[in-house]
Amino acid sequence: MSSDNWTRRSLLSGLGAAAGAFALGTPAAGAPAPASEFRPTRHPQDAWLDAVPGKHRTFVDCSTVSGAGEGILYANNLYVANKSGYSLEDSDVAVVVCLRHFATVFAYTDAIWGKYGKAMSDLVQFTDPKTKQAPSTNLLYSADYGLMMSNFGNTIPSVVKHGTHFAVCDLATHFISGQVAAAVKSSPDELYKEFAANLIPNSHLVAAGVVAVNRAQEHGYTLLTAL
Repeated sequence: MSSDNWTRRSLLSGLGAAAGAFALGTPAAGAPAPASEFRPTRHPQDAWLDAVPGKHRTFVDCSTVSGAGEGILYANNLYVANKSGYSLEDSDVAVVVCLRHFATVFAYTDAIWGKYGKAMSDLVQFTDPKTKQAPSTNLLYSADYGLMMSNFGNTIPSVVKHGTHFAVCDLATHFISGQVAAAVKSSPDELYKEFAANLIPNSHLVAAGVVAVNRAQEHGYTLLTAL
């Protein structure tokens, strides 16, 4: 084979390999970056998610009345199992419980339940399992209520002691306070301010619970759903 023929064949082979690579997915100039290169935008409203200490991150999503009780149980189990199975301390485990939709009623302290328990009870169709009446306190503070909900007596204070934080849906807070305001003939804006000022410990009002579910996963939290 002549030198010219060899050079021509080598050139054609090289061009064929390049074309094959392009056909297999090499992006053209100006084409969007592949999905593997996606990086979510960070927002200052979500900075608290990174401030919760821990080597492992879990976000527990609760959207129902029963789910709120289960979420407290799951939070406790995360600390207990990481301690017994991995010898990890509470500070090694980052847990955020999201109270959204109807579960949001448990994000408010006894100050709210004492004044508006009847209206909230009617709204979410929830009564005290003992009395069958509208609660006048946040029953997830009570170990007795926890036992009745089969979550082994775990409470909001008990998981807060471990280090649990709460994401509280602001959309739901507006909705619930608005419905309560209509029931008690009060100002929706004034009641919203009162509800927002009386949240359980370690709470963070988030734009919406469903948005917090997204943002938490973008910040490295695994999603656990409590039903």
